[in-house]
Amino acid sequence: MSEDHTGPSPSRRGDRGHAAILVAFGILCSRIAGLLRDRVFAHFFGNSDAADAFRAAFRIPNFLQNLFGEGTLSASFIPVYSKLLARGEIEEARRVAAGVATIMVLVVSVLVAAGIAAAPYLIALIAPGFAGEKKALTIRMVQIFFPGAGLLVCSAWCLGILNSHRRFFLSYAAPVLWNLVIIAALVFYGDREEQFPLARTIAWASVAGSGAQLAAQFPYVLFLLRRFPAGLHWALSGVRTVIANFFPVFIGRGVTQISAYVDTLIASLLPTGAVAALSYAQTLYMLPVSLFGMAVSASELPALSSAVGAKEEIAGYLRGRLGNGLKRIAFFVIPSVTAFVALGDVVVAALYQTGRFTRQDVVYVWAVLAGASVGLLATTLGRLYSSTYYALGDTRTPLRYAVLRVVVAASLGYFSALYLPGLVGLEARWGIVGLAVSTGLAGWLEFSLLRLSLARRIGRTGIGRSFAGRLWLAAGSSAAAALALEWLVRGWHPVPAAVLILGVFGIGYMGAAALLLGSQATRSLLLRGTVPPAARERS
Repeated sequence: MSEDHTGPSPSRRGDRGHAAILVAFGILCSRIAGLLRDRVFAHFFGNSDAADAFRAAFRIPNFLQNLFGEGTLSASFIPVYSKLLARGEIEEARRVAAGVATIMVLVVSVLVAAGIAAAPYLIALIAPGFAGEKKALTIRMVQIFFPGAGLLVCSAWCLGILNSHRRFFLSYAAPVLWNLVIIAALVFYGDREEQFPLARTIAWASVAGSGAQLAAQFPYVLFLLRRFPAGLHWALSGVRTVIANFFPVFIGRGVTQISAYVDTLIASLLPTGAVAALSYAQTLYMLPVSLFGMAVSASELPALSSAVGAKEEIAGYLRGRLGNGLKRIAFFVIPSVTAFVALGDVVVAALYQTGRFTRQDVVYVWAVLAGASVGLLATTLGRLYSSTYYALGDTRTPLRYAVLRVVVAASLGYFSALYLPGLVGLEARWGIVGLAVSTGLAGWLEFSLLRLSLARRIGRTGIGRSFAGRLWLAAGSSAAAALALEWLVRGWHPVPAAVLILGVFGIGYMGAAALLLGSQATRSLLLRGTVPPAARERS
């Protein structure tokens, strides 16, 4: 893809699908490595105390990474930097990039040091149900993880530069290195150490992997910048704009992370295995969110931010890109939801059923995954809506709705996890499913508000009921065929069974979609991310 410093105008639509494919492929490589990492982790740790401690510990420094990392920097930095490139103000763009990098490194260094010192107090907040050796292990791992989180924040700055220059693949594939370092440590030390020492070893491997991820991107970033004028550059309006936009997004990301921490806190009050099961399910849940929601949103943000022209022209341009992006996300996410609910046991067994991870664990994680899938479509579509707000320079509206979502999710989740199981006669450990469902329902609330509010600014948007209905019908009929096949292959090893069952589901869905949408529309959604006019009229 050629590098063009003149951004697209409303009349220059550009290639809608190519960038998203690059992002998706990079994320796919990363997620496959992540799933392999989780499978190896599950083999050695299962749903044990050490697994609970590792998962809980990683959430705390991950909070730093998510607050200052990819999503926050993308929303605040990419719109400013991309617009400078589109206007041809290359030197100004370099100085803004250098100023943001300098400020970020200074702030994150202070926070990493503070996080290491405050680790014992953070554990009391995030996992109050932990005690004894389990608590001590969690504290130590938090202290180990923090420096690695700082390196990943720097890696997120690299992603912002690369994406703004339409270099999408490297930034999203770089986490493969992080995963590979952890996998190598698990394989080498897994049979040599007991679970608690092994958990500490893997924490150190995570830090080493973070360094490898940054090292893979930084040289190319310097090549794109040509020159790095070090300094704060606070006098530049672009730097001040990034900082001004950063705080609402920062708070919004913080609210989102608080939601994740509330989930972990509530899960830590449930019987052993709840925290680990939630984490295993979230790894699978995040796969379509990343591959489709993040891929389309990340690839669209620079283009949306570079739009120039009259107000009505920009609104029409945004509606066009948003509408096609939403349809492409739905095309892939609706079958993902169907598969997680109907065939989740097949997926979980193929990935995790080994060593200490038993069939009972498979059913438990499947239940959590199915519960979380309630909000999967809303979460993925909502990412693209948020990107559209960021492109418009509005970082506050998504923040307001994120706060409301977290309040609703926390309130409903607390009741569903800790009280609802007893009311309906279930064991306490099944409360984690109620927690997952609550988060999904709150996601639908946030999505609805984002959509309604944006309609008042650029006009009506969405995927259309007819279009969505066809996709649900295609996914449902394919799942029915896959379920019949699952009954026939009972007793098979989980991996070949999953290949066959999910293969039939995937092929069946594509065939049904081609029949219901038309082969041209299906091919366009797969390859370019655009919907032909005839298909748009039908939807």
